[in-house]
Amino acid sequence: MRWDDSHESPDVVDRRGEGPSVGGGGSGLFFLVFWLLRRPWGWVVLIIGAIGYFALRQLGAFDADASRALHGGQSGAGTQTDPASREVHFVGFVLDDVQTTWSGIFAQAGRPYRHAKLVLYTDETRTGCGEGSATTGPFYCPADEQIYLDLGFFHELSAKLGARGQFAQAYVIAHEMGHHVQKLRGVAELSRGAARGATSGSVRLELQADCYAGIWAHSTGERNLLESGDIDSALGAAAAIGDDRLQRMATGTVSPESWTHGSSDERKRWFTKGYTSGKLEDCDTFGATTL
Repeated sequence: MRWDDSHESPDVVDRRGEGPSVGGGGSGLFFLVFWLLRRPWGWVVLIIGAIGYFALRQLGAFDADASRALHGGQSGAGTQTDPASREVHFVGFVLDDVQTTWSGIFAQAGRPYRHAKLVLYTDETRTGCGEGSATTGPFYCPADEQIYLDLGFFHELSAKLGARGQFAQAYVIAHEMGHHVQKLRGVAELSRGAARGATSGSVRLELQADCYAGIWAHSTGERNLLESGDIDSALGAAAAIGDDRLQRMATGTVSPESWTHGSSDERKRWFTKGYTSGKLEDCDTFGATTL
């Protein structure tokens, strides 16, 4: 994919390295201070603690100054020392490109478009939908309209699932953005009671997000951003995370009644629908009799 590797996105929130959030941390500190103040020796503990805290802060500032001196006056924030820096720029580029595409589609339909945020995190993070974990993979939270992504998933996608290439990563982002489009269009409500036969509303929702990802891929082709092998890379990712393939890898058996995202073939088929036509009306998974 042709892209600008110096791209910065205002919609990317970087929480990497922060670690999991701890609920009630502020209130816990308040009650600790309150408890100490009720003890005759509490003031002494608080004063010693405050002195120690500020001494450590000063030591940290000294270390930072020494580090800058050793590296020619450069701070870590201004250098490319982060080994994932290029990945972060790529994520930001794709996110902005997908949102620009959907903003245009919404404008043509006379509807406003609201930007989503994408949160990069490590292992665990707080979300509007509860605690987010890297073990669940990338996901979109409709409550806060944010996508959550641990970059480690891209390495698993390539090394463990065999879906290689940057456009495989772009497909993942575009799919999650598809859920944001569903939120803005009110499509998510159709997943409740709108399923046909034995196919769950969740599967139809996910396959539609695949189709929406295909619509974005269609636009990249029109703008000459695609390179040889990009679409095959996206299809490889869609197949890699099909419910049937993941179940077979985990248990050796396949149980269609428990699917939540659709089979590898279904995911490839709906992505291809969006990519081929570039039209919203061709992504009506809820009206389809077969998937």
